[in-house]
Amino acid sequence: MKILLATYWAIPHVGGVWTYMTQLKKKLESYGHEVDLLGYDESNLNVTVINKGLVLTRDKVLPLINANFTQANYPEMYVNSLVKWTETQRYVYELSAAYFGVQDYDIIHTQDILSTVAMNRIKNPSTPLIATIHGSVAHEIRRQLETVHKSETSYLARTYYDDLERDGAISADTTIVCNEWLQNMLINEFRVPKQQLKILHYGFDTENFIRKMKEKPTLEAPDSKKVIIYAGRLVELKGVNNLISALGQLKQVRNDWVCWIVGTGEKEWELRSQVMSLGLGDSVQFLGKREDVPSLLTQTDILVLPTLIENQPLSLIEAQIAGKAVIASNVGGIPEMIKHGVTGLLTPPEDANALFSNINQLLSDDKLRKKLGTNAKKWGMTHWSIDKGTQDLLKIYQQAIYNKRKDEKNV
Repeated sequence: MKILLATYWAIPHVGGVWTYMTQLKKKLESYGHEVDLLGYDESNLNVTVINKGLVLTRDKVLPLINANFTQANYPEMYVNSLVKWTETQRYVYELSAAYFGVQDYDIIHTQDILSTVAMNRIKNPSTPLIATIHGSVAHEIRRQLETVHKSETSYLARTYYDDLERDGAISADTTIVCNEWLQNMLINEFRVPKQQLKILHYGFDTENFIRKMKEKPTLEAPDSKKVIIYAGRLVELKGVNNLISALGQLKQVRNDWVCWIVGTGEKEWELRSQVMSLGLGDSVQFLGKREDVPSLLTQTDILVLPTLIENQPLSLIEAQIAGKAVIASNVGGIPEMIKHGVTGLLTPPEDANALFSNINQLLSDDKLRKKLGTNAKKWGMTHWSIDKGTQDLLKIYQQAIYNKRKDEKNV
């Protein structure tokens, strides 16, 4: 089959969606399929078919969009800047994808609600469209509206993104989610029919990750100190400020640790300032974007994920495969990945005191820390099979193709 894996988000990027797309492409190609990857480029301005080196620059399509997006034609867009930006991005993406051509694919598999809506509008009606939803855009936007955009007309924006969430979830032939949390949210909150949804664990290339873990680490843990690690974007929704607040408390009672913060994002300098204000400059290191997370994990003792909203975090999967103890927020799909006290510790979101207590407990109790890591690895190695995940996905592809052909015969 000729398969298009499409996302509205920038590619490549640090995060679970890109990792899933590249690992899935590799596995599908090992079965003899041809796979293309489409999304925005790293600038988030131009659209690319990245594996073919194709890029359509924004200036090629933007004049056409601007000519139609007048205030008279779309007055609601001019009330809220966030809505205007998203609408513009949507149509740049859609027109660019149409320019590249999506008519020759046997399957189009989108990775978010925005690309799903776009592909449904431009694809051949006989081409099956499968969507995998990796999280809730509407819920993330609500969080932004409470902080960054709270002075604007937030009601309009919330309604816009809520409608977009539902449209994206129902525009595919089948919509895949990875856990009951997201399934229930889409059904109960966004009125998505249950028969539209299918729960399918994504899978993870554990063999390749373990191989990378064996590479020589470029950074080694300091002598006589345990290493706490955070890996992810440095943005509001990840709650890293709560981790740093907890570390400020930890510094008052013990000094046998360091914390590595892996990743970049808009909150980096604010977080650096927080570290300095709490006197943590010798204990917290910002490592930036890294390609050696597997080998870094071999040098660490605890992964902390203080996120405020989450679906199926890649950093948690990686820590499980590496056999590391995890402390993570009790939000989203995380409770379906961690059994509290058995394969990790769950902590209330935005509660620095509870986070401090859990970190301090694992630093003090070597036996518990190692037991959590061992249990997490046993569970993760069986649960995150990429072979099973891909085989189950291929069954969904084949069923969608069969249904389309049956519908065409009945016309």
